Amino acid sequence: MLHGTGGDEDDLIPLASELSPGSSILSPRGKVLENGMPRFFRRFAEGIFDVADLKYRTTELAGFIKMASSRYGFDPNSIVGVGYSNGANIAASLLFLHPGVLRGAVLFRPMVPLVPEKQPDLAGNPLYVSAGLTDPIVARSETERLVKMLREYRADVTLNWVNAGHALAAREIQDAKIWFDRTFA
Repeated sequence: MLHGTGGDEDDLIPLASELSPGSSILSPRGKVLENGMPRFFRRFAEGIFDVADLKYRTTELAGFIKMASSRYGFDPNSIVGVGYSNGANIAASLLFLHPGVLRGAVLFRPMVPLVPEKQPDLAGNPLYVSAGLTDPIVARSETERLVKMLREYRADVTLNWVNAGHALAAREIQDAKIWFDRTFA
């Protein structure tokens, strides 16, 4: 579970319980502070990411997941990333820079975090992208660009547009749960 800017490790626990009741949950807190608000990586401005920091933090998160799987005894090949906003962006970065760390992902309000130097092979990765039609932060074109990239990298992408802004809507959580149950049952 990867929270958005200003969130913490507790924010998405109810969402995890909704999507996959009974599953183990790994929910780290972003280590970067922006005006006192936790994030997973630095940015220069809204939608303009510090790519060097993003790459560093993505590698750091991949290492944390590997360490946690050993420490807590869960199968590292069974991890499905669920991220919202900044958390969705670092989950996408994990897919791009460390393919294989995530078995699949649910990305709420993601943007293109970076264009990887080497095209990852995401064949067999089921991904659910949920975007708001009236999102003032993530433009529709940005979501479409990300989905196009993921599909070019051979991921199995389901795109869900909701009549919402940047905040999550109850209906899209229900839709994500249906997809999750169908995909990982």
